[in-house]
Amino acid sequence: QVQLVESGGGLVQAGGSLTLSCAASGRTFDTRVMGWFRQSPGKEREFVAFILWSGVTTYYKDSVKGRFTISRNIAKNTVYLQMNSLKPEDTAVYYCAASTRDYSSTYRSRDGAEYGYWGQGTQVTVSS
Repeated sequence: QVQLVESGGGLVQAGGSLTLSCAASGRTFDTRVMGWFRQSPGKEREFVAFILWSGVTTYYKDSVKGRFTISRNIAKNTVYLQMNSLKPEDTAVYYCAASTRDYSSTYRSRDGAEYGYWGQGTQVTVSS
């Protein structure tokens, strides 16, 4: 079992920045890929970014490339999502997720079904 707790959400004006954190505990040594997803009211959950626990590979949703940065601190068992130049369309509940499956492709790691563990979510609201 892997437990995930997100923090860092809040209200920010368009153009502002926020950093989300995801603290992992439990069998973190089984973790292979960490991802961030988001869900807005009335919309399906969507992929935002993922990082291999080894840190070798990162991947982003096209609309956040150049604005968001995913990183991890192995010593702290924590994954971060640095979000800059925020837009109102970034408003959503952001979820951290962990996969214990070996990484195989960007296609699979963009799929929420690949992840067996999820946090409770943190709200990000960007005002115009």
